[in-house]
Amino acid sequence: METKIWTSLEDIPAAAAVLRRGGLVAVPTETVYGLCANGRDGMAAERLYEVKGRPEGKPLSLMIAGAEDLARYARDIHPAAFVLAARFWPGPLTLVLPAREEIPPVIRAGGATVGLRCPDQPLTLALLKEAGLPLAGPSANPSGLPSPKTAGEVLGYFAGKIQGIIDGGPCGIGRESTILDMSEAPFRVLRQGALGADVIGAALREGLTVVGITGGTGCGKTTALEVLAERGALVIDCDQVYHILLRGSQPMRQEIAARFGDVFAGGELDRKKLGAQVFTDKQALLDLNGIAHRYVREAVDRLLTDWAWQGGRLAAIDAIALLESGIGRRCTFTVGVTAPEEERVRRIVAREGVPESYARLRIAAQHPNEYFAGRCAYVLENNGTRDEFTAACRELFRGLLNHDS
Repeated sequence: METKIWTSLEDIPAAAAVLRRGGLVAVPTETVYGLCANGRDGMAAERLYEVKGRPEGKPLSLMIAGAEDLARYARDIHPAAFVLAARFWPGPLTLVLPAREEIPPVIRAGGATVGLRCPDQPLTLALLKEAGLPLAGPSANPSGLPSPKTAGEVLGYFAGKIQGIIDGGPCGIGRESTILDMSEAPFRVLRQGALGADVIGAALREGLTVVGITGGTGCGKTTALEVLAERGALVIDCDQVYHILLRGSQPMRQEIAARFGDVFAGGELDRKKLGAQVFTDKQALLDLNGIAHRYVREAVDRLLTDWAWQGGRLAAIDAIALLESGIGRRCTFTVGVTAPEEERVRRIVAREGVPESYARLRIAAQHPNEYFAGRCAYVLENNGTRDEFTAACRELFRGLLNHDS
């Protein structure tokens, strides 16, 4: 059997016809060359296993034309898969998802999942569109030998054993795609390839729906956060994050000490000593906030990334300084919670057992309601009973998050 070499878009229909008839065709990708068979043809897949010498218990991934084909070959797809496909396809990422039953068992090696990938190579993308098929496509090398980066290397492996090779020139990356199992949470990298887990994690984090909640003390942010928690949100309290960092982040402690001197006694922050500096010197307060906000932002990013890897879809961030700290830029929506001053005073006194005069001083030291109302995308005014405010929160978040609670 002669192995044909195809080199141009004009050759694509001939290659597609070979695949539709059950033949084998090697194709270029941005990583390495792949050896392809019709992903809907179990007998073609068996020939691919035989020619490649691939162990039968090892499943085959499918090349597809784009994210629009995900639902044709996979089911119960986590929304984050569409986020990653939009971000990295065409590109070196294979997503393992629950397979539709019509995917031949030989492709799945008898399992319930299938790997899907969209290669970043013009000739191969044209072939996928022309054939109208998913293509089973492991690397085009006999099992155990190096993955080929040129058509010549493929020919050296399989001359006379496969019907054709599409020569797209040398592969740019020369390393296999990263395989990410998204069939269940937490998501797992099964093979570290051309795409790093840190880059994938950042994209997963950016795909979260994040609601930022801000407002002064006593306005009722806790109620709004409870409603979001009911909907499955991870709730991040930035004040709590800051205090954890004060105890456990050596770099942050060292940076604070370098700027403000010996303000840690016995491992604990001497708040009076630090306060004596920052509350009498505006620049000192700005410097402290700059340090704190940077470390809190980094910690929030880590928490959001971990949540995204766990399959989380919704998160809420509680921060009085949400807007000025820059954390608000991590949010899909920002919501300001406001309330009349007298109500805030009453709540603070009842909650903390402090004098009314102290409650008023705290409120006076914070931004007024107008600050949050003018800078947040949405406002929740808490001027009634707790039940009434809870109902208002549910109504707002139901609309924002596009599904019933």
